[in-house]
Amino acid sequence: MRILYLGDDWVGSNAHSLADGFRQAGHEVVVLDTTRVTLPPRLSPPWMYAKFAKRRAPWNVAALHDAIERAAAEFRPELLFVFKGVHLDQRKLLDLPAGVRVHYSPDDVANPANISAEYLAHEPEWDLVVTTKRHNVAELQARGARAVTFVRSAYDPAWHHPTARRGTRQFLVGFIGVCRPDRRAELVGLARTHGSRMLVRGPGWRRVHELRSTGAQVGGAVYGERYSEVVASVTANLVLLNSDNRDTHTCRSFEVPAAGGLFVGERTDEHAELLQDNSECFLFADAAELSDILDRCAAHPDKAAAVAAAGHQRIVAGKHRYVDRAREIIHAIS
Repeated sequence: MRILYLGDDWVGSNAHSLADGFRQAGHEVVVLDTTRVTLPPRLSPPWMYAKFAKRRAPWNVAALHDAIERAAAEFRPELLFVFKGVHLDQRKLLDLPAGVRVHYSPDDVANPANISAEYLAHEPEWDLVVTTKRHNVAELQARGARAVTFVRSAYDPAWHHPTARRGTRQFLVGFIGVCRPDRRAELVGLARTHGSRMLVRGPGWRRVHELRSTGAQVGGAVYGERYSEVVASVTANLVLLNSDNRDTHTCRSFEVPAAGGLFVGERTDEHAELLQDNSECFLFADAAELSDILDRCAAHPDKAAAVAAAGHQRIVAGKHRYVDRAREIIHAIS
């Protein structure tokens, strides 16, 4: 199948990995990068416009659509696949010549941050809406979506795999992810307890003075294979969810064990479905339970390593790669 694929095509992005997944599944894929619209460079004119107008710069959107229309005319896609294209011109997308048009929503479609008024107005016209949130299925159907399918998040074996440690330092606990209000107090509290034995990496954390003052190692985002290298330096890798998206699992739910890390995550039904608590991962419901898990990891590192190895095997044997998700999506439209 010829697939014209629109998504943020930077190394480490989920859109990049899923595009490769379709290619690995045997399809001819042409990717057009939407990053210039969705994530314009900081302080650039499109970034300034978006910040103050609360919508994407129209000249930037128009330039991207010119490129999309040229590609569609030349490539003649059988499938138009759009990865979270809520800031693009929906009418222009839906008018492109393609047999099937699919919109993929990796985040909660009830969260205002993940939708736009224009997208909502045209949502029922998409042939298929794909969501990674099980609770979104009924909500999308109630909103009038023509067809909806749920697929879980995934991992990319090109980047998420066991790797040698870079350096001799080993942290007891670590977290890799964006600084969000619902995570801040919990991680600052853990850092006050574990100090230099804790690692935090991701956008925004270096601006949290309370965290940096604890002695924890704090750094920026890591992508691609560098993510797996950081996971290798941590005994207990935290998998924290985004309450704004009502997460019950996330990409990290797959990426941490795929990289060989010990999954220490919030207790949800989907996490319990993925991994067996205490033998393939450690799940917690509150701060006290997490503290007990970390104490056990510190006291019994061999047990922690064995649980990590079992979790890794469960995930890599479970058809959780992006190519597996691509096949699920193709099956849904067949």
